[in-house]
Amino acid sequence: MYRVLIPVDTNENRALAQVDYVTALPTAADAVEAYVLFVFTEESEAAVEDHDSASEIDAVRRAAETLEDAGIDVTIVEDSGDTEEDILEHAEAHDVDTIVLGGRKRSPVGKALFGSISQGVILNTDRPVVITGSKE
Repeated sequence: MYRVLIPVDTNENRALAQVDYVTALPTAADAVEAYVLFVFTEESEAAVEDHDSASEIDAVRRAAETLEDAGIDVTIVEDSGDTEEDILEHAEAHDVDTIVLGGRKRSPVGKALFGSISQGVILNTDRPVVITGSKE
């Protein structure tokens, strides 16, 4: 099995772009296992205050449903705390082959650097990292 970690936030369009990448992998339905990760942080508290679990968050639920519709085995995982650290820990714990991050639109200056979480993950893992766009 080829395992991917898909860390998502509350942005549904970004999560679906990440999922599109995964579903387009060769023989995805037969050979891919996906872990959709949501990290509860202080920043996300306002957006998810009514939700007790990651599976109740729209972006997580839509990502999982789309992967399942494509025949891909999906596990929803959640954590709380430091997003970058949690991504790296779950990549290790699930022994994923690739981490699929969702990129954000940046200003011309911002394009010179990835977001701090994306950049931290890229610099602190020996696993391949894919940065997708958004379906906007």
